[in-house]
Amino acid sequence: MKSKIVLSILLLWTAVVVRGQHFDYDAIAPHPRLLLPSVDEARVRTAAEQVPALARIQSCLFAFCNATLSEPPVERIKTGKRLLDVSRLALKRIYYLAYAYRMTGDERYYARAVREMEAVCAFGDWNPIHFLDVGEMVLGLAIGYDWLYDRLPGEVRARISRAIVEKGFALTAIPKYGDKCYKRTNNWNQVCNAGLVYGALAIYEEFPEQCREIVEKCMESNPRAMTVYAPDGGYPEGYNYWGYGTGFEVMLIAALESALGHDGGLSASEGFLASVRFMQFMTGPCGYSFNFSDAPPRAFVQVMFPWFARRTCDDSLLWNYLPGQGFSPAEFTEHRLLPTLLLFAADIDWSAMRAPVRRTWFNRGKTPVYVYRSGWNSPNDLYLGVKGGSAATSHAHMDAGSFVFDALGERWAMDLGMQNYYSLESRGIDLWSKKPESKRWEVFRIGNSSHNTLTVNGRHHQIRGFAPITDTIGSHGRHGAVIDLTEVLGEGLRCAQRTVTIERDHYLSVCDRIETGDTPVRVEWTMCTPAQAVVTCRNRIELTQNGKRMTLVADAPGCRVRMRVLSNDPPNDWDAPNPGTLRVGFETDIPAGQCRELRVRLIPRNF
Repeated sequence: MKSKIVLSILLLWTAVVVRGQHFDYDAIAPHPRLLLPSVDEARVRTAAEQVPALARIQSCLFAFCNATLSEPPVERIKTGKRLLDVSRLALKRIYYLAYAYRMTGDERYYARAVREMEAVCAFGDWNPIHFLDVGEMVLGLAIGYDWLYDRLPGEVRARISRAIVEKGFALTAIPKYGDKCYKRTNNWNQVCNAGLVYGALAIYEEFPEQCREIVEKCMESNPRAMTVYAPDGGYPEGYNYWGYGTGFEVMLIAALESALGHDGGLSASEGFLASVRFMQFMTGPCGYSFNFSDAPPRAFVQVMFPWFARRTCDDSLLWNYLPGQGFSPAEFTEHRLLPTLLLFAADIDWSAMRAPVRRTWFNRGKTPVYVYRSGWNSPNDLYLGVKGGSAATSHAHMDAGSFVFDALGERWAMDLGMQNYYSLESRGIDLWSKKPESKRWEVFRIGNSSHNTLTVNGRHHQIRGFAPITDTIGSHGRHGAVIDLTEVLGEGLRCAQRTVTIERDHYLSVCDRIETGDTPVRVEWTMCTPAQAVVTCRNRIELTQNGKRMTLVADAPGCRVRMRVLSNDPPNDWDAPNPGTLRVGFETDIPAGQCRELRVRLIPRNF
């Protein structure tokens, strides 16, 4: 019965008329056609042996493969509603093992990759209700199928290709599954389309009509996701999801180019190539990211940077990039795609790196962001990141107006970062509802009370309110941005404008201009920090960490400020702990019909 249903879906699906054809499918490249043709193997092998940093990466990759040889294949075990951990492990194992086999010819790697592919093909399904799981599973199978094509027995090829069609392609015709790929504009579109297109290019000879349809569906739907980079290259979902969504977008583009000769114009989408500079600025000098929205505090090596450096002919993107170079991060984001770094890094002259010239970044769009850094050569450089935007954006927190600040080699103003999704979903939290009454906003790390922003009358930020960056500052020794928080802070205010600047490369200044309406308001000024804090007088807080000191000075002419040091102990039993952090700031009352300025300076004590 199940096979009849799948056949019916396939017949219905293949009857859909393709609106246009973007590629000459008769000119598809021979296997291996995804990312690494046979003629390039020697080039990659040589670079991975001769460049010390690349050699270390490849050694770690081989060590993972060697450990995998003695482990059982993946099993279909869900975590909550997701099979994603299993899909990702399968992708990582198959990709790493296939790479190791192509670089070394070691039969153990080939045999173990085949065993892994056979295991996932035997699953009853790949959890299509959470279609990311399907996308990553198909990607892993496609790479294994294509890279090991000449060695795979016919019956194994047949099992893999049938699994890709029946458990992947066929389900895209069912709206509750396919719409999660084709109608979304966020990372789901990028990840799912990448996986499906890899499958289509890998097994093209077996199911040419279905594979052409998958590729053409991608070319119709993927541009929706590419609009988020416009106009300047900012990525609305932030640091963590740029690595995910853009990483898979690069995988998609590279596969189309290697198999079909071009990418149909995807890489020319407005802001896409510029987004790599956005990400370079998202990493601070002391190793932390500007982690607004759902993102971790620590910075990671972004696997796809070498692809962007090659495409834009700009090696400054790789300044302090690899582990062991300067003060670069030590770990990799989306590490299951790590072989891709070795493929794209092979042609780069790593001895000729140069520092970026720019010191500032500014992007508009759904999540406007401004960043300034005083230099690129020291972990002690000053760093400021400021954001506007809306809590209604995908993965967003109530953090409009928030900022991060690095000085003296430490982060002083921080974002606590994301909480593990399953830890909340398993407690019954509807984490993905954006309604005002949603429990999402009660999660400590997501609501505004834990972020470096303002809270008025103890209320949540307005979910649909939008905070634009209305101006940037870059003269007379001042560097920063102006954010209009009026819509976000809600009723009771006629105007709320925040100006955040680095002054003379010495200290941070935050000035909030608040104009009240017909009723008085209570304003809370909050900054989250990993430092220890003590209120030393009526308007000062002394911050210390790792033997370094910072003074927070608050002034509010016409208002009395009440300085505060607050615990970050979780207020709810579902919240994650926040050890080693606290909140500092103050609260004040502003009468009705008045305009006041709340001024804060963060002054490093060596100035």
